[in-house]
Amino acid sequence: MAKVNNHKLALLYMMRELLLTTDEEHSLNATDLIRVLEKYNCEADRRTIYSNIEVLQAFGIDVIKKENGQGYYVGAREFELPELKLLVDAVQSSKFITEKKSRELIGKLMQLTNEQKAKQLNRSVFIRNRMKTGNEMVYYNVDTLHEAMNNGRRIEFKYGEWTTGKKLAERKGGSRYVVSPWALTWDDENYYLIAFDEAAGIIKHYRVDKMLHISLTDQERAGQEAFRDFDLAAFSRKTFGMFGGRDEDVVLRCTNNLVGVIIDRFGREVAVVPEDGEHFHVRVKVAVSTQFYGWVTGIGAGMEILSPAQVRSEYREYLKEILSKY
Repeated sequence: MAKVNNHKLALLYMMRELLLTTDEEHSLNATDLIRVLEKYNCEADRRTIYSNIEVLQAFGIDVIKKENGQGYYVGAREFELPELKLLVDAVQSSKFITEKKSRELIGKLMQLTNEQKAKQLNRSVFIRNRMKTGNEMVYYNVDTLHEAMNNGRRIEFKYGEWTTGKKLAERKGGSRYVVSPWALTWDDENYYLIAFDEAAGIIKHYRVDKMLHISLTDQERAGQEAFRDFDLAAFSRKTFGMFGGRDEDVVLRCTNNLVGVIIDRFGREVAVVPEDGEHFHVRVKVAVSTQFYGWVTGIGAGMEILSPAQVRSEYREYLKEILSKY
């Protein structure tokens, strides 16, 4: 193939090479860049290189000339390495993304930095043997749910549950669920849909990796009143393990060493009331469920449910039922 004097194409090849191979420790000088362009059959001289560098800088790419004048490199990027590491960690630890899709996403994230830093990202990736969903459709379910929310439409789907044979079977004999989707949230490494069930008149949530055969309907979304003042963060704080239950204002008495546990669960805005120098109490809104009682039990003797009396009594019965097994 004959060389072509294509300045526009040469500019694009230069931009790609600088983004893929350079950083503060790796630079390319004019001679290097001329050789790169020759590989793509583009004619160039030093004046072409310098002119293209100016165009790239004007376009907004942070092409920096080294202090000794012996080369160029890309400085600031759209994503810095620590940001990409955070995103890679999120992908590889997400149970709702399959192993195959995790590798694809991480591969795309690596393209957002240069080759040297991409190798650092690759060395930190540990996906095999992690808990991952086997439902490859999760990735596309999320896109469908966003489409439904953006268009204000209800959705239909079938919902699965695990059997003792480790198969995801359709619940309710394969009956279709019809709900109005309003939000998606990530809790305990799982993705959940928050939706309004008009037939029941309440807000419900569903694990996205257990939702099967999702489709949009022609019906407009319901639940505007229920979600007018809906606080997703507050919903996540009060709902343990995304198990629903009745809302209660619960007073918890804790030893002082548990203040971090309370803040991590309910946020820094929670009112911590000191008592006797060794204890404090808090009033928090929770969705009372066996998951909440399990959480309290897991904390141990340092936490006590003070009120309401009904919740305290139910917790006592919960513990009795467990002890009866031993």
